Amino acid sequence: MKRLVLLFCTVAAVAVPMAGSAQAARPDSSMATPNIVGLAASDPQLSTLVSLIKKAGLVKALSGSTKLTVFAPTNAAFAAVPKATLTKLGKDKALLVKVLEYHVVPGVLDAATVEKTKSVKTLEGQTVTFSVKAGNAYVNSAEIIKVNLKASNGIVHIINKVLIPS
Repeated sequence: MKRLVLLFCTVAAVAVPMAGSAQAARPDSSMATPNIVGLAASDPQLSTLVSLIKKAGLVKALSGSTKLTVFAPTNAAFAAVPKATLTKLGKDKALLVKVLEYHVVPGVLDAATVEKTKSVKTLEGQTVTFSVKAGNAYVNSAEIIKVNLKASNGIVHIINKVLIPS
């Protein structure tokens, strides 16, 4: 019996494609599209956002089936926020949730829709405005630097500033 198991394991190991082979390079169509949190977690420039989502307890809300649009600030955007503001957010979970929800809009707004829309209400309750200047799209004063990252439960647009509600 042990030989049979060992033989099976050996055959299975040989059947697995080697990294770098043509077979390994083919995309796996069985892989599911990640949800918003999974998508953000796969992008190193969004690691600060992901850590704050976890700290705020919003992973489940942003991983569910509800369709959402997220305007995701980069690590550099968070680094530009005054240290006192970041410290305050770190100590006040309700305030952190408020700021993060200000980056989330119900429904799926792709780049073409954003360009045609003047404003929209966020999950936080206040509105964000959209504009196009010199061919660049903005949400409030943050430039949208990467668009239409599709997730299983919505879409993510990467922005260069943190949006702070009034």
